[in-house]
Amino acid sequence: MFQKILIANRGEIALRIIRACHEMGIKAVAVYSEADRNALHVKYADEAYCIGPPPAAQSYLNIPQIIAACEISDAEAIHPGYGFLAENAHFAEVCESCNIKFIGPTHRAIEQLGDKANAKALAKRAGVPTVPGSDGVVKSVDEALRVAREIGYPLIIKASAGGGGRGMRVVHTDISLQNAFNTASAEAEACFGNPAVYIEKYIAEPRHVEIQVLADEHGNIIHLGERDCTVQRRHQKLIEETPSPIVNEELRAAMGAAACNLAREAGYTSAGTVEFLVDENGKFYFMEVNTRVQVEHCVTELATGIDIIQRQIMIAAGEPLGLTQGDIKLQGWTIECRINAEDPDRNFMPCPGTMTMYLPPGGPGVRVDGAGYTGYRIPPNYDSMVAKVIVHARDRISAIRRMLRALGEFQIEGIKTTIPFHRNLLKHPAFVRGTRYSTHFVEEWLSR
Repeated sequence: MFQKILIANRGEIALRIIRACHEMGIKAVAVYSEADRNALHVKYADEAYCIGPPPAAQSYLNIPQIIAACEISDAEAIHPGYGFLAENAHFAEVCESCNIKFIGPTHRAIEQLGDKANAKALAKRAGVPTVPGSDGVVKSVDEALRVAREIGYPLIIKASAGGGGRGMRVVHTDISLQNAFNTASAEAEACFGNPAVYIEKYIAEPRHVEIQVLADEHGNIIHLGERDCTVQRRHQKLIEETPSPIVNEELRAAMGAAACNLAREAGYTSAGTVEFLVDENGKFYFMEVNTRVQVEHCVTELATGIDIIQRQIMIAAGEPLGLTQGDIKLQGWTIECRINAEDPDRNFMPCPGTMTMYLPPGGPGVRVDGAGYTGYRIPPNYDSMVAKVIVHARDRISAIRRMLRALGEFQIEGIKTTIPFHRNLLKHPAFVRGTRYSTHFVEEWLSR
């Protein structure tokens, strides 16, 4: 087992990994930008090194500085968390070349699955259902029009290297396709440095359901059930829950087997998430793979009792999973709300600033993963998430009520947050029913 691990991240996920390390008897090394000098992950780590000024490109994305901190501290491994360099194949390869264990999949697996068109081809080879669409990247408007004639409208154009809804356009006619193709390609180039796009049939009212997988370096692969991430805004997840209100045992088994087959096809190791769209008829289709720990991993942890971060570390150290699929049972109901420093009344505008009060909730079945405290200044340079509130209860209605209680207790002053928005959303009849909404639910609700 490792003696010391460097965490190449910040905020709540860095703190989460530090805690996992300490529970395993492993020393944790933090890195931080000048904007994060007073952050909790810096205070809680055994060692901390400043790696640059506030802009992420000069600090948390600065590979030479992170590698230097790792070598100076004598850390044997790097955990990238999520975001920043977590899905950067080059970073993983640099770690490997420097004899530093990257706690995640190999750089080859990241490369294969990070490109959405290539990942879709892998999914097809693994027998995983995929949405009808182009055979790989579409290189011209004329080719896009030929695909449209073959599969029919509506269609969605997607950036091959994309994520977070960028480089995506829904089109319904030839004219809109011609305009959107060039726009999506230009946006993909600007955001990801790769203009490649591909085309799929657009599923009008989908649910977004993902499967958490764990795979060790000995060929053992299992899944930990599903998470429903349908409640989102502009392709950014807001609420996650497990089990999904629309998934029965048969569908769970089928989606889980598909996710494991894809992981095996890709030679995947570590924790990963295979994301699916589920249509109104209960048919599921592959969407993408996240080759890292997810923001919402805690939902699965509370439902299964398995510490996913610790499992990642154990896998990276060469240990076998020590679990079979039969060991995995989903208990009760778990819901997570992401609390962001944003103003819902001003189109969710980010609201960095100083929290003059930060008093998180507690009590039975409530977990808060955050990195804030009273007097902490949220810098404007990074993601606006302040904390995640996760609750666990015996059934879905009990979990909703517990979340409402927890959000009612959560006191943050000095900045605007999404707590009031979440409280209203949790009371919406469509959400309470659980089965009659799609990924468009929040936009449709807010537009009324």
